[in-house]
Amino acid sequence: MDAPSLKNLTDFKYSVPAKEQSFILQQLGAPHVSSFNYMVNKGLNDAVSSLHPVEFTLPSGERLSLRIEDVSLNYPAVPLGVVGVRTQQIFPTECRQRNATYCGKLNGKVSWSINNGPRSYIDQDFGNIPIMIKSNRCNLNEMTPKQLVTHKEHEQEWGGYFIIRGHEKLIRMLLMTRRNYPIAIKRGGWKGRGDLFSDVGIQIRCVNDSQTCVPNTLHFVTDGTVKFMFAHLKLVYYVPVMMILKATCDYTDQYIYKRLTEGFEDDSYYSDCIQNMMRNLHAEGLHSHADCKGYLGKMFRVKFTECAEWFTDVEITDYVLKSCVLIHLNSPEDKFNLLVFMIQKLFVYAQDNCKTEGADAVMMQELLLGGHLYLQVLKERLQMWLIYLRASILKNAKSGAGFACGEKDMARALKYTGGVETVMQKFLATGNINSPSGLGLMQDSGLAIIAENINRMRYMSHFRAVHRGAFFQEMRTTEARQLLPDAWGFICPVHTPDGAPCGLLNHLTMNCIVTTNPDEEIVATIPATLTELGMVPFKGSHAGLCIKECYVTQLDGRVIGYVHRSIADKLVTKLRCLKIKGEEVPNTLEIVLVPMKDTPGQYPGLFLFSGPARMMRPVYNLVFKEIEFIGTFEQVYLNVCVTPKEMYKGVTTHMEVDKNSFLSNLALLIPMPDCNQSPRNMYQCQMGKQTMGTPCLNWASQGSSKLYRIQTPGSPLFRPVHYDKVGLDEFPMGTNAIVAVVSYTGYDMEDAMIINKSSYERGFCHGSVYKSEFIELDDQNSYFCRDPSAPDLAEALEPDGFPHIGKPVSAGDPLYCYYSVDESKYIVKRFKEKETYYVSSVRKCSSFVARAKPAVLITFRITRNPTVGDKFASRAGQKGICSQKWPYEDLPFTETGLVPDIVFNPHGFPSRMTIAMMIELMAGKSAALHGLVHDASPFKFDEDNTAIDYFGRLLEAGGYNYFGTETMYSGIDGREMTVQIFFGIVHYQRLRHMVSDKWQVRSTGATDILTRQPVGGRKRGGGVRFGEMERDSLISHGTSFLLQDRLLHCSDRTTALICTSCGTLLGPMHMVTQVADKPNMSETKEMCRLCGHGESITEIQIPYIFKYFVTQLASVNINIKIHCTQT
Repeated sequence: MDAPSLKNLTDFKYSVPAKEQSFILQQLGAPHVSSFNYMVNKGLNDAVSSLHPVEFTLPSGERLSLRIEDVSLNYPAVPLGVVGVRTQQIFPTECRQRNATYCGKLNGKVSWSINNGPRSYIDQDFGNIPIMIKSNRCNLNEMTPKQLVTHKEHEQEWGGYFIIRGHEKLIRMLLMTRRNYPIAIKRGGWKGRGDLFSDVGIQIRCVNDSQTCVPNTLHFVTDGTVKFMFAHLKLVYYVPVMMILKATCDYTDQYIYKRLTEGFEDDSYYSDCIQNMMRNLHAEGLHSHADCKGYLGKMFRVKFTECAEWFTDVEITDYVLKSCVLIHLNSPEDKFNLLVFMIQKLFVYAQDNCKTEGADAVMMQELLLGGHLYLQVLKERLQMWLIYLRASILKNAKSGAGFACGEKDMARALKYTGGVETVMQKFLATGNINSPSGLGLMQDSGLAIIAENINRMRYMSHFRAVHRGAFFQEMRTTEARQLLPDAWGFICPVHTPDGAPCGLLNHLTMNCIVTTNPDEEIVATIPATLTELGMVPFKGSHAGLCIKECYVTQLDGRVIGYVHRSIADKLVTKLRCLKIKGEEVPNTLEIVLVPMKDTPGQYPGLFLFSGPARMMRPVYNLVFKEIEFIGTFEQVYLNVCVTPKEMYKGVTTHMEVDKNSFLSNLALLIPMPDCNQSPRNMYQCQMGKQTMGTPCLNWASQGSSKLYRIQTPGSPLFRPVHYDKVGLDEFPMGTNAIVAVVSYTGYDMEDAMIINKSSYERGFCHGSVYKSEFIELDDQNSYFCRDPSAPDLAEALEPDGFPHIGKPVSAGDPLYCYYSVDESKYIVKRFKEKETYYVSSVRKCSSFVARAKPAVLITFRITRNPTVGDKFASRAGQKGICSQKWPYEDLPFTETGLVPDIVFNPHGFPSRMTIAMMIELMAGKSAALHGLVHDASPFKFDEDNTAIDYFGRLLEAGGYNYFGTETMYSGIDGREMTVQIFFGIVHYQRLRHMVSDKWQVRSTGATDILTRQPVGGRKRGGGVRFGEMERDSLISHGTSFLLQDRLLHCSDRTTALICTSCGTLLGPMHMVTQVADKPNMSETKEMCRLCGHGESITEIQIPYIFKYFVTQLASVNINIKIHCTQT
């Protein structure tokens, strides 16, 4: 599609679903869906097989071992025994309307053995866990657009989210450190981890096949030693790295020293440090492989309580090495080889012979996908479930019934163990996790969000959003927020919010893909393929090979061989050719050759990555004339040009597929963003997501709590090609408005705009808000019904007790009626909202429970005509409010009799420099004249072929002024204006920020118990916000005394006693004394406890919050002295 057109609107098959779904739109949910599919197909069984068996001793002395096996996830289906259903399948639309969770049953087998004897098995239902929409366990999977519409879904439904209690929930994609690659990092906080610790280290985030993550760090200690850090159950441990090396493999000290110093024979400092670490180990009495394993097992036995009490020290060490040390490698030899590499890199880095890599660069990052996080949470809960089962068995065994280890006894124990259903649903409902291990994350909240469907742009952006993490939002440094050059083509430079999340919440570019798990058989052949290309495979001995002149070759964090620097470039070129073909190596393989340099640079090596969750994008390979996918780390060492003009022969290796490929989906919808000031493009990305639009087409089957809808949308006449590619005409979001750029009324200052009152009356930007309320009765025996003894209810309610469809309801009107069995009477619930609503639909909701509580879903429609104070914006980031609806007859008009819909203040252009809006004004005008749709894609025009000249000539051809200006006449007296007025068509957006939702007024009301100040919140009848700007406005108006009314009299005024002598609020108190000559009488006097004076005490009015503040300071022994003067 090379140019936009109106064929989508003029085609007679416009309403007929397409035969196939759009590839571009399906890519929005692809990373989420593919990760969940991996979990179902392979990850779940990998996770279950890697669970540590729970082993313990029964009171009878027998050793019992528990495992979980053969776990499978089923499609969402009606429970067995439910009658009266048409199909056993459950579809998402039902769950949205019933406030239910779209989930499938998780089944498996629990196996146990006694004293390592034969295993027994019993089937177990672990409960219903949420299913991702459009995954291979969803009933919508592989449906055609026509079938999706039949099941009340959108024809372009891309899935990737969950439905939890009727709400669409999405697991947020988080930016994580690249897996299985040792990164050189410098952090000042590391110095506080122990004596002599330095700020340099090598960090690696290890991820195994079941997506379990365990970070490891090599710390350089300033005495020349190295500590190996790993974490277990959120506790951090530091072990001398030489002890880990010797415990990993049974190698001699001579061999270990030789391996560590290979290629570094000339570095005497490094050699001395290695010898010193070895001597330290012998000084501790640890001379052999067995000594080190025995010592580690003895030390960690207390901490690793999941190991059975009969485990030997060696077995505990094996468990520690397997579960906490470089867990992505299964072979001890591979762990040893990678540790050697990390130690060598650490000493090179500590001596400033290589540069810091850091974890904030995109080249060192990948994504944590929803399916992978879901799998980690599920795996951990299954491990906890086994522990709960052990507790249940021990409880039964210690009771009088005993435990005979038979099937009946196991079934009885399983009955009280529960499942994982509640935990998984709570995780997605709240986004919080309660993990004993932390799952390698830096946050335990905000992991799942609601996929808000305010409009199509907002909904699309959720699925391409990547967040750096909540931890970085609290940091004062800006390193994590910076847009670095290596993010080109992967992270959109435009689409990030302003404010607190700026730079932390980013969005993937349109062409960026997220890799999936490759074919394991192909990955397994990569080492053999490299050997054929010239790599020397690693076999422990390299006689005759000069390691110093070779690159260490790694595949997914495993050392597989060496490549001599003389053939490295040729080998990489040949490997890249095989990658493009995708036969012998995956086409998503990331090939990174970090070259050796005379000056310190990144630590050299040949690194290959084939794992999932990496960001890659397509570029054109100039050598092989084919499309190739490159990764973030790979791109840094390639030479990529944008256009053929930038190509340098023999230097440039790749070229961009599209010059707009560095922008995200939303940034590509901005008309001509290259002509705007950059912040305005950022604003439009945010305001586009706040626009009242058409969020959905299945209005009758929607159950969302709140939806915005614009009733009179229009298709923009000036739009990018991407607008048609994503089919935005089906979900329109704005209105074409005739705009006059003139300061005419005085009400259009400071971004305010004037709306033609007649345009407003004809439906300009008329919108509606749809709210749905789910009502469930408390008792299952109660039922909805209109009270037959109240004939006056017939006007408001149907016989079934529900309101009439289309009827307006106001505060105090009957909303529904039901018969309460507990109270034995009819109860009428009345409408409480202050605004008038219209009943749009009433839907009774059922449940699969035999005796379910009656429930109903009522959807209301609230009309929202534009009012003074409502917010509007153009697509160039020019936002403003409607300040006045001006009469049609008083507005200026052109020679042809046209009257503008909007009057825009010309002072909005110079400082904002939104040239794209000025071009749109001319382009929209010429498009309407000639019946065209103009292309607003970025970089379409340049200095030689300007947009203004192109559209100016079109205006001239239509008989209008070249510059888009027109002669206008005053609507007041008809005189011709002495200046030419810029006049044309602009596509305007009405934002969801409306006065009707935010207006607030209060004189008295609820106050906070502690501070005695008005509570906040419009729904609670709270106080109006009064800040610095409001204070300044009252002072500037000469009404500063009103501040006392707002901030004292109408807030938290209170009286207090103060001692003017010592200036304290804490000392004065009422002293009750007996009258001397009258024993039966007493008198009360004020007395200051601090200075002893009574005559200097007086009563003052102060805010109660100040009194509270003084008492809080007094609690930490701080007194406040107030200087008082008599007036």
